[in-house]
Amino acid sequence: MLERHVRLYRLVRGPVVPDIPGNPPLPDRGEKHFENSPAYRLSTFYTVAISKSADHVLDVDNSQTEVYGDDELVEIAREIINSGRRDGIKRNLIYRLEDKGSYLLVAFMDNTVVRESMTTLFRYTLIFGGLVILALFFLTVYLARRIVRPLEESYEKQKQFISDAGHELKTPVSVVYANAELLSREIGDNQWLSNIQYENGRMGLLVGQLLELARTEQVTPQMERLDFSRLVGGEALPFESVAYEKEMPLWCEMTEGLFVNGNGAQLKQLVAILLDNAIEHGERGREIALILRAERNSAVLSVVNAGDEIPPEQRKQLFERFYRMDAARNGDGQHYGLGLSIAKAITEVHGGRIHVECADGKIKFVVRVPLNEKKEIQ
Repeated sequence: MLERHVRLYRLVRGPVVPDIPGNPPLPDRGEKHFENSPAYRLSTFYTVAISKSADHVLDVDNSQTEVYGDDELVEIAREIINSGRRDGIKRNLIYRLEDKGSYLLVAFMDNTVVRESMTTLFRYTLIFGGLVILALFFLTVYLARRIVRPLEESYEKQKQFISDAGHELKTPVSVVYANAELLSREIGDNQWLSNIQYENGRMGLLVGQLLELARTEQVTPQMERLDFSRLVGGEALPFESVAYEKEMPLWCEMTEGLFVNGNGAQLKQLVAILLDNAIEHGERGREIALILRAERNSAVLSVVNAGDEIPPEQRKQLFERFYRMDAARNGDGQHYGLGLSIAKAITEVHGGRIHVECADGKIKFVVRVPLNEKKEIQ
């Protein structure tokens, strides 16, 4: 290591050219100014010649600088000899110990400039690296906003279209229903009129769901402290008979005294959508489970039914508007793929989350809603 630094030192200083009589004087290259600089004074070499017993100092070469005194260099040399190491770093000095036969020679090179250079390099790397990272961060945020803005605008236009379409369709659907009822009274039972009434009823249901979705997403409901346990239990009662008729017993497990801050009508609709979905897509003869528990600071509502596993790529689309799996298209014509979208909108309005899980031949929809007051569990 020392030899490498010596070669570098010689390259920096360059060869010594003596003055030759008759030659023009060499131009002033600022060498005196360089030799007086702190960097040059610290980038220097020292030697200490000392007896093998370290008792007698034969010579100390400290002519270039006064940064280290003779006594200090001798003390360092004796510490190196006593340590038994031939090279290393001692007190910011790179050293090399050589046995010259009748005496020991310890050569030093000051490492201050190297350390300061590394510190400066590290400091500037951190500063400029931090500035670059900060600039890239703001650039990324700017580009992300530019990219997301059209998507947000498209989503807002879609929501506005659903709201407008629902309101525009509500009136003609009502008019068709009223006229069909009057015509039915005059002509009696008629196959074509029955078809009109059936399709008009489906249209009315779809318009109602569109308006409900638009109202849930755009209007902030009035919130109050509610007994969520009682609300879920009360909403589950009407579905027991419906599930029983389809040979799907409804099994309930609920923790009492769970309170949330929410809108009663919307939370009832949320429970109804999940139970209706479980009954619609469950397997006949298999039970449906409704579970309400407290986990950490949330009320967790789970609705479980037996059914084929939903592929992962389809699980992400279940809560999108008008999305229906192939198996759902064979229903009774009363489902349009808006129920789970409404359930998601209600959950998000209440500061919660909803997701679906599939395992062991069962499908479980899980809703988490923040608790207003958590019941102490014994």
